[in-house]
Amino acid sequence: MNIFRLTGDLSHLAAIIILLLKIWKSRSCAGISGKSQILFALVFTTRYLDLFTSFISLYNTSMKVIYIGCAYATVYLIYAKFRATYDGNHDSFRVEFLVVPVGGLSVLINHDFSPLEILWTFSIYLESVAILPQLFMISKTGEAETITTHYLFCLGLYRALYLFNWIWRFYFEGFFDLIAIVAGVVQTVLYCDFFYLYVTKVLKGKKLSLPA
Repeated sequence: MNIFRLTGDLSHLAAIIILLLKIWKSRSCAGISGKSQILFALVFTTRYLDLFTSFISLYNTSMKVIYIGCAYATVYLIYAKFRATYDGNHDSFRVEFLVVPVGGLSVLINHDFSPLEILWTFSIYLESVAILPQLFMISKTGEAETITTHYLFCLGLYRALYLFNWIWRFYFEGFFDLIAIVAGVVQTVLYCDFFYLYVTKVLKGKKLSLPA
C-alpha cells in the first residue's frame, strides 16, 4: 500500500458512490450507459474470484466486496428499478467488439495459463476499454450532466493514480506488471480528451460535450 494506491482506491470508490447517488436522488439513469456498467460488473466479477481462494487483508476484501456489490446495484437500478428512464437508443455501442477481442487477448497474453489468471487478465484488459460505451453515448447525445462528468473524472483520476502506484512499486519494491501498466496507460489515454474538456468547461460552470 502507498499513497497513490490509497488515493486511487478512494477516487474509484468516490466515482461509484457519485454515480449511485446521482441515479438514486434523481430517480433517473438518463445519460448513463448501462452497457458500460455491465462491463464494469463483469470486470469486478472476473477479477475478484480470489475472494474464494485467498485472504490478503480486511481492507482488500472489503473493497472487493464493495466494488462488486455497487457494480451490480448500479446495473439493477438502470435495467430494473429505473428502466423507464434508461436511454437505450443512444446507448448503442457494440460491446461484443470489446468483449470478444479482450477475451482472445487474455488467453494469448497472460502471466500464467490457468483459469483464475486468465480471468484476472481478462478483467484488466476489459477495464481499460469499459468506459467506451459511456463516452460514445455522450458523443451521440452531445453533452453530459455535470454530476456524470464528476463521476467520469473520478474514474479517470483513479486510473491515472494507479499508474503512479505502479511507478512507485517499481522503484521502491522492484515490482513490475507489464499487463497492468499497459492496460492502465490505454485507459488513461482514453480519458485525455475528457480531462481537457472537464478542466476547460465543467470547472468553469459550462456543460460538457464530446466531439463526435
